[in-house]
Amino acid sequence: MGYFGKLEKKEMATNLRKQGLSYKEILQHISVSKDTLSRWCKDIVLTEVQKDRLLQNKKYGQKKGSLIAAENKREERRKRIEKINKESEATLGSVSNRDKFITGIALYAAEGNKMDGKGGFANADPKIIKFMIEWLTASAKIPLERIRGAIWLHEELNEDEAKQFWSQLTGLKLNQFHKTYIVKQKADKKIRKNLHKYGIFTIRFSDSATHRQIMGWIYALFNAKIANAFRDSKQE
Repeated sequence: MGYFGKLEKKEMATNLRKQGLSYKEILQHISVSKDTLSRWCKDIVLTEVQKDRLLQNKKYGQKKGSLIAAENKREERRKRIEKINKESEATLGSVSNRDKFITGIALYAAEGNKMDGKGGFANADPKIIKFMIEWLTASAKIPLERIRGAIWLHEELNEDEAKQFWSQLTGLKLNQFHKTYIVKQKADKKIRKNLHKYGIFTIRFSDSATHRQIMGWIYALFNAKIANAFRDSKQE
């Protein structure tokens, strides 16, 4: 913009205000203080249409500000989590085969089927399912072809997509899957917002000797090793 004297600025400001522009919009065209602009335009009466436009712009600005603030918080949270993850990796260090063996025992103790001879493990986390498939084949020496899979899925989710996902993750063929259990949405229940996209996956195996061996490991770990470790630490 070229040079404007005070009178020219005031005339331009009042004309823009009469057109329904906000103070913020006017200040993009004229270099004056907001207080000065407010004095110049205080007696200008806006139409209802102009007032409604300014109100909608204000609401949009507030909503946009809220969205930006929310996005900033998400980014800060992402950075904090990334920092924690890096620090955790450094604290944990390298993971040995024995570490993996103990981890598998602990996971099975928490989520595995304890009924005699009925081997099974269920979880919705793909990383945990993949770990347990590898643990069962490596530590428990169960051939992959003797393992079966089953999916627990809400009816609004895609069964074929879920089967393909779990098959690729576990290495199990589709003919190794039992019939999917479809959960019907009850009419009197609220629709759940946080559904596991691919459902809950269950690893199954029928091998009484292996299942009893796993239960023996759990007994040894929690009834002997861990119990003794706690007792020894209290005595120190």
